[in-house]
Amino acid sequence: MTSKPDDPLDFLNNSNTSGSPSGPEADLVQLLLYEIIRVKDLITYYESIPNGGGQLGASILNELVAEAYNSLINYDVILMKKYYDLLLNCD
Repeated sequence: MTSKPDDPLDFLNNSNTSGSPSGPEADLVQLLLYEIIRVKDLITYYESIPNGGGQLGASILNELVAEAYNSLINYDVILMKKYYDLLLNCD
């Protein structure tokens, strides 16, 4: 009997009207990955502001993304929740 492996990035392939993972199958790892991807797009926007107007914001967001990524690598659930909450409020 073979079982389908769970792909933590599967929510990216599924069409979803809001774009973010939801429902009971959405776990903290998926939610944090979604926020990291969203904030990386936001960093691109900040970096495109003329005359370096968004460089401070981009560098702060880069640091948050790096720390959030490290919390995923180390599977530190407490830090994952912390950075999920921080990234969720980035705009």
